[in-house]
Amino acid sequence: MSSITSWLLLGQCLFSPVFSAASKIPTQAQAIDQRIFNVLNTTLPPAEFNATSTFVPPGSTEKSLLNRPFHIYDEEFLKILGGNPTLTRIAYSKVDPLFHEAVVWSKKTDEVFFVQNAGPPEAGTGLNKSSIVEKISLAQAAAVSNKTDAVGLVDVENVTSSTMVINPNGANNYRGKLIFTGEGQGDDKAPALYVMNPRKPYDTKVLLNNFFGRQFNSLNDVAIHPKNKEVYFTDVPYGYYQDFRPSPGLQNQVYRFNPDTGAVRIAADGFVHPNGFTFSPDGKHAYVTDTGISYGFYGYNLTDPSSIYRYDVAEDGTLENRKTFAFINSGAPDGVHCDSWGNVYAGCGDGVQVWNPSGKLIGKIYLGTTSANFNFAGKGRMVICAENSLYYATLAAGGSYVESEM
Repeated sequence: MSSITSWLLLGQCLFSPVFSAASKIPTQAQAIDQRIFNVLNTTLPPAEFNATSTFVPPGSTEKSLLNRPFHIYDEEFLKILGGNPTLTRIAYSKVDPLFHEAVVWSKKTDEVFFVQNAGPPEAGTGLNKSSIVEKISLAQAAAVSNKTDAVGLVDVENVTSSTMVINPNGANNYRGKLIFTGEGQGDDKAPALYVMNPRKPYDTKVLLNNFFGRQFNSLNDVAIHPKNKEVYFTDVPYGYYQDFRPSPGLQNQVYRFNPDTGAVRIAADGFVHPNGFTFSPDGKHAYVTDTGISYGFYGYNLTDPSSIYRYDVAEDGTLENRKTFAFINSGAPDGVHCDSWGNVYAGCGDGVQVWNPSGKLIGKIYLGTTSANFNFAGKGRMVICAENSLYYATLAAGGSYVESEM
């Protein structure tokens, strides 16, 4: 057992090159000393251990990693966690992956919306029916945050909009309402951007459904620039890879849409599968995740990207100076968000991973399974989707909230 692990088990302050003498590890957290796995006695070949595997550091077990799910890779993560972070499972679905993506906080109602996975056969969606939008009350979630498992104590409510959002996947706040990306369905129901009122009867309208008459592939994620208020969104053929959309007719890329002028243009290309998208709090940087390794029902190409790219955002809103911000060690980075301090969070194969603005991994909210998306709900609250499970977390950091009223 390493000295850093011994200190952790004792719940004491850590003394190491990474942690100062004043560092106090919260009860639900543990420090991960990366030095203990720099050299391993055995490393398995790629066919046996790869991006689809979950890494368990020497001296740990899957159970020990889950028992204290806030994993500290660098002392900077302590500021994010605060003194008493908590993680509570608030909903569970045995088979149907009800808790997938499009996690968005409605400030007006203090609710969090999210959506079912459109692709897996267990969902019964795809060409059979559209995936659903759901929501929870944050007041209910907060009331059980002292528990580790509160399944059945928080109501998960289906949201029936006036115009159906066809296979929703991404969401954000938009001019006092919610904007969703819809992946589309079959040949005739085109992918689209939808705007929904977060209050009943959930009035909904289509904002955009084509690029000069051409169908998009499967719209995935959406973000609003904090300064120019334009809508940026990603398009990738996951509907095709999951057998509910036709063969793609456009390259996979990021688009930029000005709702006031109607102008649609390309913001960035050169990806394999551009997926999640977000901006830094000051709007100076854009982050795009590339889940290139994953081809849905067609499996994996492990030599394609599993990366987050960062762009500079010019004064005119164009994206430039692409750099590789991070490469993911588990699964692929899907949904991506920033906190108000500029740290970057992404849903990955083992939970939610966190980097500082320079791209250094500083911590994880470890679930031991994939989180496709998550989001902050104001300061100190986070809702995490993990397909069959839904989690509520409390921590010190707050979200980078953009309300795009104009």
